[in-house]
Amino acid sequence: MKFEGIYTPVITPYREDYSIDYDRLAEIVDFLIEAGVHGIISAGTTGEYYAQTMEERFELMKFIKQRVKGRTSYIVGTGAIRTEDSIEYAKAAVAVGADALLVATPPYAIPTERENALHALAIDRVANLPILLYNFPDRMGAHMGEEYLDRVGRSPNFCAIKESSGNPNRVHLLARDYPHIQLSCGMDDQALEFFAWGARSWVCAGSNFAPEIHIGLYQACAVEGDFDKGRKIMSAMMPLMGVLEQGGKFIQCVKHGMTGRNLPSGPPRRPLQPLNKDDKRSLEQVIRVMNTTFADIQEGKG
Repeated sequence: MKFEGIYTPVITPYREDYSIDYDRLAEIVDFLIEAGVHGIISAGTTGEYYAQTMEERFELMKFIKQRVKGRTSYIVGTGAIRTEDSIEYAKAAVAVGADALLVATPPYAIPTERENALHALAIDRVANLPILLYNFPDRMGAHMGEEYLDRVGRSPNFCAIKESSGNPNRVHLLARDYPHIQLSCGMDDQALEFFAWGARSWVCAGSNFAPEIHIGLYQACAVEGDFDKGRKIMSAMMPLMGVLEQGGKFIQCVKHGMTGRNLPSGPPRRPLQPLNKDDKRSLEQVIRVMNTTFADIQEGKG
């Protein structure tokens, strides 16, 4: 499977009682596909999978697959602490007809590279689907290093990696020494660097509410090779990235960003809390300026 373009880890909209709002979720999936994203991911971190029951995750992956209706690629996350649970999510993803899996490190356990690789290979054995790895050591506590990559690389299903370590040297390593594993941007403020090193895809939470500018950066850099334009777009996006990463309110910011698209998505599930009024105003202002600047760039004014 070739990973090309913008892949959105779709949020999960909730009602005020924290139940899942499936009507709003259907609207969000349609909005993203109509905006032109190249794939939708269920059970990514931005979807708050960690705060959902197993039954909810099964229902969500089925619902989203039915709503996508083959209009774009559909990837299902298998994240869980226990390998046994990840295997069950992988089996369910196969049953609903997912195109690929997102496989992360089990959080909290801090497995060795060998243990982590055996976890991923166990998922691969039951699913036999293309796999997008997700390396996020700051959140998961363990790193997908060279031993890990060498072990999982024995299976051709491990065909891409979302690299979210934040370490530029990792980008260089992956591009140089693991060219058979497609490089996907997983660190938003380094997107330009990823594309310069040959990445052809970007898994980006901000594309939930700003798909156009994320697609615009991908189009400029990966498709047109116009890095002058890419730098302008990236400069316009940097204030947003600063807000999203500030103070550990990433998911709350992404969810509030949906209000500007007339798709309010409710609160995050606890223990997270919604943004306060000041944070909301700051985010809204940054988005307004970004959108205006991007429009000028597209019209050749920037």
